[in-house]
Amino acid sequence: MNHKNYMNLALEEAKKGAAEGGIPIGSVIVVDGDVIGSGHNKRIQEGSAVLHREMDALENAGRLKSAVYQSATLYTTLSPCPMCAGAILLYKIPRVVIGENRSFIGEEELLQKRGVEVIVLDDEKCRRIMAEFIEINPELWAEDIGE
Repeated sequence: MNHKNYMNLALEEAKKGAAEGGIPIGSVIVVDGDVIGSGHNKRIQEGSAVLHREMDALENAGRLKSAVYQSATLYTTLSPCPMCAGAILLYKIPRVVIGENRSFIGEEELLQKRGVEVIVLDDEKCRRIMAEFIEINPELWAEDIGE
C-alpha cells in the first residue's frame, strides 16, 4: 500500500474544500487498492454541524456491507476529531493514516486503544495547507474544532 499516493488524493480533496471557501481537510477510504469514497470538510459550504471530511467520505462511499468497511484504510489529512473517530469505530475501520497531527491532535489514542492501527505521516504538504488556513482564518478554525 502506497500511503503517499493515497494521502495525495486526500490532499486533493482538502484543496477542493479550500477552493469552495471551506476548511482544507480531506479524506479517502481505500479497499483493496481502490478508493471507495472520498470527501472534504463541508461544514462551511453546507452550513452543516457534522460534515467533516471523514463523514463526507463515508457518505460518498454509500451504504456498504460492514465487511467492506472492516477491510478499509481511511486516509485523512488531519487527525480525526471525536465525532469522526466514533464513526471509524462504529464501522470497524481497522487502519487510519493521518497526514498531520501538529495542527490538531484528535482521538488517536482512543482509536489505538480500540485496536485501530494509526499511522501518522507528518506530511509537510498537509501541515502547510492547515497552517496557512489557520493563520488566515483563525475564527473558522476555532469554530470547526469546537473552541
